[in-house]
Amino acid sequence: MRAIWSGAIGFGLINIPVGMYSAVESSNIDLDMLDKHDNAKIKYQRVNEDTGEEVAWGDIVKGYKLDGRYIVLDDEDFDKASPKKSQMIEIDEFVGEEDIDSTFYESPYYLAPKEGGEKAYALLRDALESTGKLAIGTYVMRGRMHVCALKPIGDALVLLRLRFAEEIRDTAELDLPGDVAVKPNELKMAKTLIEQLSTKKFSMAKYKDTYHADLMKLIKLKAKGRAVPEPKFKLVKTAAKDLMAQLKASLEEKSPRKKAS
Repeated sequence: MRAIWSGAIGFGLINIPVGMYSAVESSNIDLDMLDKHDNAKIKYQRVNEDTGEEVAWGDIVKGYKLDGRYIVLDDEDFDKASPKKSQMIEIDEFVGEEDIDSTFYESPYYLAPKEGGEKAYALLRDALESTGKLAIGTYVMRGRMHVCALKPIGDALVLLRLRFAEEIRDTAELDLPGDVAVKPNELKMAKTLIEQLSTKKFSMAKYKDTYHADLMKLIKLKAKGRAVPEPKFKLVKTAAKDLMAQLKASLEEKSPRKKAS
């Protein structure tokens, strides 16, 4: 793997040199955009707004418009704005994992020690594992400041990039049900269904991207000139008056006797 960022973790007065690596890879099918008239591939160009001519990547710079004119910034300028945060994941505090709402989690990355940082890396990893805490810190990458949580998973320290509080939209913008009268027997039956579907140990490995395989089957059918079957599924909304009946049917569907038969 190739590091997408190199720097250090600031743990008190200890600096741990690390590289950051992407922890995820896409499972999407690589689809191209085509002109529907002749299936020619669509090409995107970077065009000069004034001349209409294409601009090479090497000739593109970033700028901020201030008082009617652009102030051009290069890579060094982004680092100069906050040199410490551009080179260091600075740990500010330690918290319990339950203290961070799941809506704040954005992207995971692996951190691996650089030469000379192995022992300090293992020390921080094992200390976090022992205390059950997450390390919360900040850093700058690609001209943007990020807040993150460091978590031990196996032998690795994983950096979980977090969203800032101001990035989470207020639910007041949504039309949500407030004081809706839920009948006690409906609530009891819903809780029973939850208990039936509960597992003692969750494993993400059981979930596979089956849509990818289904889409490939459809693509191969079309490639052979065969007709694609019409979808049989139809979404039916459950009316409030049907809740009890649907809950009973769900419990029957998931009951152990039903599975064994």
